[in-house]
Amino acid sequence: MLYLWLKALHIVSMVCWFAGLFYLPRLFVYHAQSEDSVSKERFIVMERKLYRGIMGPAMIATLVFGIWLLSLNAAAYFTQGGWMHAKLTLVVLLIGYHHMCGAQLKRFARGENTRSHVFYRWFNEVPVLILLAIVILVVVRPF
Repeated sequence: MLYLWLKALHIVSMVCWFAGLFYLPRLFVYHAQSEDSVSKERFIVMERKLYRGIMGPAMIATLVFGIWLLSLNAAAYFTQGGWMHAKLTLVVLLIGYHHMCGAQLKRFARGENTRSHVFYRWFNEVPVLILLAIVILVVVRPF
């Protein structure tokens, strides 16, 4: 029963983390397009609150519940094939993406953004691709 509760909490925290990972780069798009100081200041506050108040805690919860799940049944996961290794590699990449968002947030706050809204539109697609790959790996377990 504990396993199912942990799995549910892992999924919920992952959904919250991805919500932030999808929305923050979208805010970067709008922020890069803004021209007045009032809008820029509003985006700085929104981005900071999203990153620190939702994305950070959701990432930590996702990792804690995921590691806890692994610790309960590690041997079974790692003997079924390479899908878990691939998934964990993608999670590491996602953590890197999360921190890249944090670094970009700081650049915006300092007024040092040099990238266009077009860059952020493409940057916004990275977590979509990672999510797609992770879900396929977990559900289909292709290898």
